Amino acid sequence: MRRRVLIGVFEAEEDILAATRASREAGHKIVDVYAPYPVHGLDKAMALPPTRLPRICLLFGLLGAAAKVWFEYWATAWDWPINVGGRPWNSLPAFVPVTFEVMVLFAGVSTVLAFLFVSRLLPGKKPMMPVGGVTDNRFALVVAHHNAAFDVAEVLALFKRYGAVQVDEREEEGA
Repeated sequence: MRRRVLIGVFEAEEDILAATRASREAGHKIVDVYAPYPVHGLDKAMALPPTRLPRICLLFGLLGAAAKVWFEYWATAWDWPINVGGRPWNSLPAFVPVTFEVMVLFAGVSTVLAFLFVSRLLPGKKPMMPVGGVTDNRFALVVAHHNAAFDVAEVLALFKRYGAVQVDEREEEGA
């Protein structure tokens, strides 16, 4: 599906924060904000919900630890019990170091895969840079035409009020 977007380019961090906050408060649909480095407070300006990745990390870490403890208990106590130095077959304290390593492995790999899936960063995906310079020294705010009452002149005035050095309107692939 194609959509019309307005792209405002800014040179200062304070300008992009103020323009993002004002666009959201005016009821415009913010598609994305591009910046050359992480901008403190931009997530609040965009009103983004908190991420659920820590929950996924914890869940899969605990799942990996539980699966590893079950497997090691099954292997040493049921499938192939070997008496080593008179110790019991199900010596859980011996499982702790490897359990921790497997827990960290499951948590890390699952967090990366969940991030790539949620962000739709699939292999072979073409990057979309709204304008040149956003990876060097410029900031870009992308606002979508979200309904028939969308006033382009109002958004242009808003961008100019907060110091936009360039404003483009284009049609792009979108959801």
